[in-house]
Amino acid sequence: MPLYPFYFDWTYALVIVGIVLCLAASAKVKSTFAKYSKVRSMSGITGAEAAEKILRSSGINDVIIERITGNLNDHYDPRSKTLRLSDSVYGQSSIAAIGVAAHECGHAIQDEKSYVPLKFRAAFVPVANFGSKLAWPIILIGLLFAHSQILINLGIILFSFAVIFQIVTLPVEFNASRRAVARLGETGILFGDELRQTKKVLDAAALTYVAAAAATILQLLRLVILFGGGRRRD
Repeated sequence: MPLYPFYFDWTYALVIVGIVLCLAASAKVKSTFAKYSKVRSMSGITGAEAAEKILRSSGINDVIIERITGNLNDHYDPRSKTLRLSDSVYGQSSIAAIGVAAHECGHAIQDEKSYVPLKFRAAFVPVANFGSKLAWPIILIGLLFAHSQILINLGIILFSFAVIFQIVTLPVEFNASRRAVARLGETGILFGDELRQTKKVLDAAALTYVAAAAATILQLLRLVILFGGGRRRD
């Protein structure tokens, strides 16, 4: 029976690097958000008020703004046309809160304008979820029971769907941040240094998506190195 390198393999370093990248990005966004959460905007409006102003000035009148519990779990749901802002953003008037609210408005604007990468990402979510859930079970079946390289390769292909999703997410998030900063300036919600400060918050947040993409790519690389191409150890 062929043996496969599950333990004490150098490729675990790829997983560790991915974990470190994600932890570092998470720490960066939390520290940056905390720093600029202490800086009150000159306009004095809250994240929710900023979102309302950006949406209405962009001609978007069918998006609902809701408050949700939590911290930095803000998101825009294109299915229900709902922009959900966390406790740390909704009622806060800091540079950080307004920046995050504006970023989510950026996604609403993308949706309004039928931004292709956003539409593709939304359509690809079920495929990515399907692939990520079945990838490892199929690989393990191929390794331990069927001894089938075809099944192993199929599992690797399914896992690659998660990589595609992460890669597509990057332009969607970067574009939303660019739209956010532009609208904040155009509407006069933030001024001068405030725009540069909120951009730092959004740039830090973008690092989490870059790190997640890198970690997923490294995991895929590990699968290919270990099991791709019929590579086996007798």
